[in-house]
Amino acid sequence: MPVIRSSEAVVHEIHGARFVSYATPRSGSKELCAWRGEIPAGHRAPVHTVNREEIFHLLSGELLITLDGRTERITAGDTVIINPGATLGVENPAQETAVSWVTTSIGLQAELADGSVLTPPWAN
Repeated sequence: MPVIRSSEAVVHEIHGARFVSYATPRSGSKELCAWRGEIPAGHRAPVHTVNREEIFHLLSGELLITLDGRTERITAGDTVIINPGATLGVENPAQETAVSWVTTSIGLQAELADGSVLTPPWAN
């Protein structure tokens, strides 16, 4: 039985946020990836378009989520379903780090506004 201990999670820092990956093909997952995201106070992530569905659950804090041009304020306990092909923006307007849990399928890629494609190591 694959058990990923907190001490074994792999940390990635990119675009000013921190991603702590737990479920990946490298850790034994066959279909899904899951990670904790830590979005610092005042941070705005680059707008990007995803190729896989993501389930984004906010564990603590608050965020402004812009999905296909529509912005919603979410707070701890809220979940956002991000469909494939959706364009996503994430901003933390608060004074504290927001913590999220994200689940998606293996193979997630994010296309940035400049046309470059990011293949996150924590989702592949």
